[in-house]
Amino acid sequence: MEAFFVATGVVALAEMGDKTQLLALILAARFRKPWPIVLGIFTATILNHALAGAVGNWVTHFLGADVLRWILGGSFIAMALWMLIPDKIDEGEVPKSSQFGVFGTTVLAFFLAEMGDKTQIATVMLAARYVDAYVWVVMGTTLGMMLANAPVVWLGDRIVKRVPIKLVHGISAAIFLVLGVVALIGWG
Repeated sequence: MEAFFVATGVVALAEMGDKTQLLALILAARFRKPWPIVLGIFTATILNHALAGAVGNWVTHFLGADVLRWILGGSFIAMALWMLIPDKIDEGEVPKSSQFGVFGTTVLAFFLAEMGDKTQIATVMLAARYVDAYVWVVMGTTLGMMLANAPVVWLGDRIVKRVPIKLVHGISAAIFLVLGVVALIGWG
């Protein structure tokens, strides 16, 4: 259960102000159909994070424990620094039409936007860290994404303006830093 709670908290915080959260806001404003958007976010996240978790799990078995410890420690610390850099969304990343419908457009846009994103990389690292808890990591990272994005779809700009993004990013960076130090010191 530790993997689930850590994954949920880390991803929910990491997602605040992230480009996929901005994408959720844009899709909500453009289509004004919250249920297909939220279901599309959920579907894309499950698919993306299941693949990311599988990569993290595979890496764990491929590398030795000492090498993995140093890679994870360094990666978590790098993620802490990355959290302090605000995300922007490029206009080219926002779908112009809805030829796939609102649900299909959301799944495609979110899946692609999540490629190489902070939360996807965090999922890889968490799955490598909690190798025996792959399902819990994927469930936790998915819940974290939904906790951060679903309210944005329904409440839109009102919620984004009230949340102090710099503070949330600072807290998230501190959590990643602690995870990195713990990984470098030992698995605990």
